[in-house]
Amino acid sequence: MSMNRRSFLAAGAAASLAACTQPTSEVVSRQPSPVSEPIPPLPAFYGAVEGEPYPVPAVPEGIVPQRLWRQEVDNPYPQEPEGTIVVDPDAGYLHLVLSPERALRYGAGTGAAAFSWSGIARLQYAREWPRWKVPESMAERRPELEPYTVANGGMDPGPGNPLGARALYLFQNGQDTLYRIHGACEPEHLGKAVSSGCIRLLDQDAIDLYNRAKHGTRVWVLPSMKPQRLGALY
Repeated sequence: MSMNRRSFLAAGAAASLAACTQPTSEVVSRQPSPVSEPIPPLPAFYGAVEGEPYPVPAVPEGIVPQRLWRQEVDNPYPQEPEGTIVVDPDAGYLHLVLSPERALRYGAGTGAAAFSWSGIARLQYAREWPRWKVPESMAERRPELEPYTVANGGMDPGPGNPLGARALYLFQNGQDTLYRIHGACEPEHLGKAVSSGCIRLLDQDAIDLYNRAKHGTRVWVLPSMKPQRLGALY
C-alpha cells in the first residue's frame, strides 16, 4: 500500500535533511520492498460458464483483486430505488441497488465512452451475445472496421466480439446514447481505464447483471473527474 500524502511529505523532508548531513560510519540496512498480498482463490461463479452458445472460459486465478469481485456491499446510493444501476467510471465500479441498505457491486473496466458521457439513462434493451455494429464515424477513423458497420450488418457474436456475452443498451429521451454496459473485459483490465469500450464487465458478471436488470430501469452514470485522455471506442 502506498504512503499517504502527509507521510510522503514527511519522508521527503527527512530525506532532504539527511542529504545535508555528513556521512557516518553506521551501516544503514536496506528495507525489503513490500510484498503484494496474495490474491485468494476466486469464487466458483467465476469458473467456466456452461450452456452458452459460445465458450465463456474461467477467469484466471491471481489476476482480479478481491475488491473487484462481484459482491454484496452496503449501498452507497440509498436514495436510489431498487433496481437502479449506478456506474462510477473513476472507481471502476458498477452498483446494482438491491434495497436502501444493500447493493451488488461489480468490478468494471472503463474506456473512452466512460469518460465522454454521463447522466441519467434508461435501460432500453439488452442482448445475449450481441452483434457489434460500428458507427460510421468510427469506421471513417478506422477503415479496417468498415466490414462491421451498421450498413454491413456488424460483427458476428462470439469470441473476439468486443461486446462479449451480454450487452445493455442505454437510451436518454428516446435517443441511443451509444453507451453500453457489456462483457468481454480482460481480467487484467478490470477496474482500470483502458483505451476501449464503455463499461466492461467480466463475461460472468455481464451474464449475472443481464439476468437481474429489469427492462426500463434507471441507470445513473456518474461524471468522470479524470482527464479525457482516451481516444476511441474499442
